[in-house]
Amino acid sequence: MSVRLYVGNLPQTFDAKELEALFSSVGEGVRFKAVNDRETGACRGFGFANVEDLAQAEAVIAQLNGKDFGGSTLRIEISEQRRDTRPAAGADRRPGSAPTAARKSVNKVVHADAVGEGAPDPRWAGELAKLKNLLANQKAAV
Repeated sequence: MSVRLYVGNLPQTFDAKELEALFSSVGEGVRFKAVNDRETGACRGFGFANVEDLAQAEAVIAQLNGKDFGGSTLRIEISEQRRDTRPAAGADRRPGSAPTAARKSVNKVVHADAVGEGAPDPRWAGELAKLKNLLANQKAAV
């Protein structure tokens, strides 16, 4: 069973061969892939390494976590399971499309024009609080 490791705090520019040599000093079979920005192609400062088993993963963490690499201190830990927040394949992601069933069930009032009796208008509550504070500070001692 392979184990996936998170490798963080990578420098913006680094030599992949140097990093591979660093991983191979711990053991063979470590595969690394940096995460790059889609627009610029530059490294986003992290990546993932796959190792053969948990014992090798713990050895990589013990030897390389906190080690200096290209002026940055590496952060290596076992990667958490990916939380896929993207919509399922074939789902309609266009703006203005109908909300999903989970979103429809939420009855949340974001804005109300009708203001309750004696309550400040929620659109101006912050400004009202500031004015009250200013007036309280301007009272002259008699």
